[in-house]
Amino acid sequence: MNIFTIQLRVRHYEMDALGHVNNAVYQSYLEQAAIEHSEHLGLTLDNYRQLGSVFVMRRLAIDYLRPAIAGDYLDITTWIQEVRGSRAVRRYEIRKRDHLLVVTAEALWVWVEAASMRPKAIPQKVVDIFTK
Repeated sequence: MNIFTIQLRVRHYEMDALGHVNNAVYQSYLEQAAIEHSEHLGLTLDNYRQLGSVFVMRRLAIDYLRPAIAGDYLDITTWIQEVRGSRAVRRYEIRKRDHLLVVTAEALWVWVEAASMRPKAIPQKVVDIFTK
């Protein structure tokens, strides 16, 4: 399992009326972690263009466990839990720097042909990169 972590600082404009990170902002955090994980492994947007396919998020389930506020530093950890056919299940944890768990999430990503946006099997070389 290839585990990857990014760090970020919560910005003031990401707060909601209750004074903590807006729920919708967490999806952006998770997508950014997935992109940076892919790039870290050498799979850039140019690589995906060459393959003629790309991952798209089909489903996302988030458990909000405690709030984060402006100025908090967050560690966003992600890994691929399972790959089957055209689907990849990606897990996430978001923790404050004191290691308190803020969010857990699971996303279903689907490998689609860029031109048609239709699902197709994930190439073995891509599977190998994510699961080594």
